[in-house]
Amino acid sequence: MSVRVGTVGRVEIGERIQELADRIVALRDAYYQGSPLVADADYDAVEDELRALIEAHPELAPDPNPLEQVGAAAVLHAPIRHSRPMLSLEKATTPEQVAAFFARFPGQPVVVMPKLDGLSLALVFEDGRLARAVTRGDGTTGDDVTFLVRALVDGVPERIEAPGRVEVRGEAVMLRSTFAAYNTAHPDKPLINPRNAAAGTLRAKDPATVAERRLMFFGFDLDNPANDAAHDLEEGLRALGIAGAAMRHCADAEQAQAAITAIEQGRNDLDYDLDGAVLRLADREAYAAAGTRSNSPRGALAFKFAAEEKTTLLREVIWDVGKTGKIVPVAWLEPVFVGGTTVTKATLANQEVIRARDIKIGDTVLVRRAGDVIPFVAGVLDASKRTGAELEIVPPTACPSCGQPVTEQGNSRELFCTNVSCPAQTVRRLIHWASRAAADIEAIGPVWIERLAEAGILESPADFYTLTKERLLEFDRVGEVSAQRMIDSIDTSRQVGLRRALIGLAIPMASDGTAARLARAGFASLEEVADAGEERLVEVDDIGPKVAASLAANLTRLRPELVRLRDAGVSLDVREEDLPPVVAAGAPLEGKTVVITGAISDPRSGEKVARPTFQRLCEKAGATAASSVSANTDLLITGAGVGDAKLAKAAKLGVEVVDQAEIWKLLIEANVA
Repeated sequence: MSVRVGTVGRVEIGERIQELADRIVALRDAYYQGSPLVADADYDAVEDELRALIEAHPELAPDPNPLEQVGAAAVLHAPIRHSRPMLSLEKATTPEQVAAFFARFPGQPVVVMPKLDGLSLALVFEDGRLARAVTRGDGTTGDDVTFLVRALVDGVPERIEAPGRVEVRGEAVMLRSTFAAYNTAHPDKPLINPRNAAAGTLRAKDPATVAERRLMFFGFDLDNPANDAAHDLEEGLRALGIAGAAMRHCADAEQAQAAITAIEQGRNDLDYDLDGAVLRLADREAYAAAGTRSNSPRGALAFKFAAEEKTTLLREVIWDVGKTGKIVPVAWLEPVFVGGTTVTKATLANQEVIRARDIKIGDTVLVRRAGDVIPFVAGVLDASKRTGAELEIVPPTACPSCGQPVTEQGNSRELFCTNVSCPAQTVRRLIHWASRAAADIEAIGPVWIERLAEAGILESPADFYTLTKERLLEFDRVGEVSAQRMIDSIDTSRQVGLRRALIGLAIPMASDGTAARLARAGFASLEEVADAGEERLVEVDDIGPKVAASLAANLTRLRPELVRLRDAGVSLDVREEDLPPVVAAGAPLEGKTVVITGAISDPRSGEKVARPTFQRLCEKAGATAASSVSANTDLLITGAGVGDAKLAKAAKLGVEVVDQAEIWKLLIEANVA
């Protein structure tokens, strides 16, 4: 960051430096108490500005300088002084900084691991027994949270096989699955994000009050004087029975950058939040010999990923009508770059979430977006900054599209329009039919579907198949080429089949999984499903009475539409791709139950392979695919950015872990792939 002084005098610069220093202290205090006032990226910007000013004017550096301090003052629990400081890490954002790190330590191997976004802890074992668990605190002194860690944190053994004093440092995180389950169970008091939830859990005075908010511990540092022979960090942690974040050994900067990229690409497949990757000297002795700066170790580096959370202004809320009639609040935001894209809209879930998080129009809110997940408003960061001009978010009493009265359903008081002829529902159902998961009419996007619906040409899925090139050419901005592409795309979609047609009809409570189970249950066509009745439908695995009732009622209502689709040449019969795969002769995975985790790539082309595609290849090789690791799992197949939670569970249950490369070799040799 460059600093332009211009006519600004030294006094003004000094005042700005002190202002930024005070701001950092306040932000850190709030952050470590679990109530952050800004998103991480905004905090980094404040630090960067202060660092740049001090570099340009070192004589004006504040005393004390918050950039040379770590964390926040210890709070709540008994203070414990660390045996050695718990330091922050030097920050990097470019490949050049990674190369410079390797240049500082020529010939030294480096491990690259995910940088978990949780709460740092130091675990002290004495003669094999867990004696203390201490938070980072200010880097020198932390809080004694031993009682809470014993009660609430998984992955921390009560005893280890090691004499004398052993210290393990690592990160306590709340898993995304735990976070989601807690918020589902407590819609009136939702947690804002997993990191804050982890901090709040270890600030509790009574474990019983936060018993549902369990955390997971992953080690990233080890001090074990009695076992100096174990130079490798990962081996040392494993010998103690403590899971470490998945570590990749890299000989040079190119390998390290590839590992960083793989971790970033796979971050959304994990069950915990990451905010970067950590590079660290693999040899513990070399790491110790590298020494420290004032507030960071020389032998480690934190590579920061693009922020997935940012703050912005909530300008307006509109209520959007979906394909099943559900009416959901959508936040219109001051544009903000988050998660790799500019976000202007985000979901607010429902009126109960709005009430529980006390969100108002005009608030500065935390917006979260991870990968392809729809951006959502996680909450208000600092309600004390309100001016009084903020407005309550009032749910509608009538459908915003058709004006019919709305109904409330479920504990979350979700709003629904029950008018099946509602114009907004009609358009959304048409868009859904044309989506990739259903008929996949790729050449006709949502904008054109809305135009055709407004013109009265499209009212139901069967209407797509009455469109002609000549009719499309009547519209502005439609030429010969684009019109022909639309018609060709419609023709291709006629082979939609039972499973994808059922998905496309958007029947309430009937998920993609429901469609897949029906296709594999022996039904030959969608009409046969419609004729089955509730009693036969509930005989299908994982289809309960409510789903069966919804299927029966809606397919009866849609019977004329099924006839129209058939008359238009649309296939509603089961397709080969919907059936259990034919197992290859001499199937190498026969009888094996497998779980697939991480990003999968074909070794022959290097191209990323969708997990369902790889799963089907494994099924052709005789495997039964499952979604989660259990005692019945035979193999955990790992790709890039593998989730450590599944690895830890596999280790606990004795499940064999196999890299995807070994499975690809079997698939190729068996002519399956």
